[in-house]
Amino acid sequence: MQTADSGPTILLLRHGQIKANRTGHWHGSTDTPLTFKGRRQAKRASRHLMDIELDAVYASPLIRCQQTAAIATKHTDLEVQTANGLEEMSIGAWEAVSFKALQEEHDLFSQLKDANYRPPDGESLADVSIRVCSALLKISESHAKNETVLVCSHGVAMGVALATLLHDEPSRWRDYHFDNCGITEMLVSPEPVVVSFNQSAHL
Repeated sequence: MQTADSGPTILLLRHGQIKANRTGHWHGSTDTPLTFKGRRQAKRASRHLMDIELDAVYASPLIRCQQTAAIATKHTDLEVQTANGLEEMSIGAWEAVSFKALQEEHDLFSQLKDANYRPPDGESLADVSIRVCSALLKISESHAKNETVLVCSHGVAMGVALATLLHDEPSRWRDYHFDNCGITEMLVSPEPVVVSFNQSAHL
């Protein structure tokens, strides 16, 4: 799959479970830690990653990704590097609202068919696309083609990134659902390619 000018292999890892995942609430910029199940998922990801030689690990600044990345790479001597831009999408005034209410009271998901739509005090999909793709490209450009890099981020953020990189349509983010601690293997450069999507057998 790689060519002479390929970038590194990127392993996208979604963070482990947080309480909001269990209760069906949107926590974008809301900073919450892993649940017991989330830590267990990260440990299972670690066992899976033991068979892969990692050269670097990056994580969103939010605690759920910092915790997941640290647990998932505990068997290595790698330091988790914080990568600004990998954060989850913020929906501003509607943070921590249930998905049901977001759908029935605010019509959020229909509104997000427009990539430039912004919830009150929140981000648009286009905003998220710019920062997450920029972060992934920066990481890719920092490593050689024979390296493997783990990147721990968030479900919507990674969905927006794939929808942008593969289709140039951030609004297709819902085509890409990531399980907690699911792993997606991809190349970002020179052309974005998904090698395997949402591997979750280890869970």
